[in-house]
Amino acid sequence: MNTVWWQELWRRHSHITTPLRQRGLECDIEFGLSAYVVHVSLPDDSYLIISPPQEPPSHRLPGDPEGWIATRQHSDQHELFEVIYDSTPSNDPGARQRREALHGGSAQPLIEAINHRLTQLGLLPPPVLPYESPHVHSAQPTPPTPARDASDTSDRGPVHVYGDALRDLTDRLNGTESHADAAALLHQILEPCDGLLAQLGEFFEAAGEKAKEAEEDDGFDLSYYLADAAAEIRNLGEVLHVAEDRMRALTPTPRLPSASARTPSLPPPVLPSAPPRHTR
Repeated sequence: MNTVWWQELWRRHSHITTPLRQRGLECDIEFGLSAYVVHVSLPDDSYLIISPPQEPPSHRLPGDPEGWIATRQHSDQHELFEVIYDSTPSNDPGARQRREALHGGSAQPLIEAINHRLTQLGLLPPPVLPYESPHVHSAQPTPPTPARDASDTSDRGPVHVYGDALRDLTDRLNGTESHADAAALLHQILEPCDGLLAQLGEFFEAAGEKAKEAEEDDGFDLSYYLADAAAEIRNLGEVLHVAEDRMRALTPTPRLPSASARTPSLPPPVLPSAPPRHTR
């Protein structure tokens, strides 16, 4: 199905489907009891259902619920049913909130819980370390680059490499004479899976999870603050997702020549000579 709405559904769920597909899992989007869900096929013929709250239904937009529920199921072996993750808020005001409910609709802890459980079950290969080749696991790892001290001002390269990379992108945008080239640069920022905004949202979400590791009140407060920043960045990406196509559709207005170039200079008009004077 290649409709605009289907593409929009995939875009709205890309923060769920992309990391799972990168692990080799087949994903699909279906309509559940009252909302769209992600169906993930597993190697042992079981499957995952990743969904927002269904009863009562969520009133939020697809892909951005108040919480996620991930269950493993099997069509023939019903005893395999298990809840892997549940961050939906409890409807019982007197019930104690689950720890996962603190994450709400955040995608990263959901994906981490799924990866952890499927690895336990032997349904996923071990994750590839950053310094390993994704194709040749037997290769010797390259030692990671030592972290650089930000206070070091030696000539080992710029400190703010990511800001400099974005500044270079801005300079290229300022220098381009084609709207198609400008749209291609916008694509680097707005691509919903690997673009800068999407990755910046992932970065702030990861920073929030790191703050929680302190298990202090201030750490939890900071994590909520960073999670809100990640949500705002993702919302910005949704608002701007049509900017690339609109930029590409623009055509430059032909530059008209100036008036002096259009109308050549004319010599001054020649006045008729005066009639001869007759003398008496």
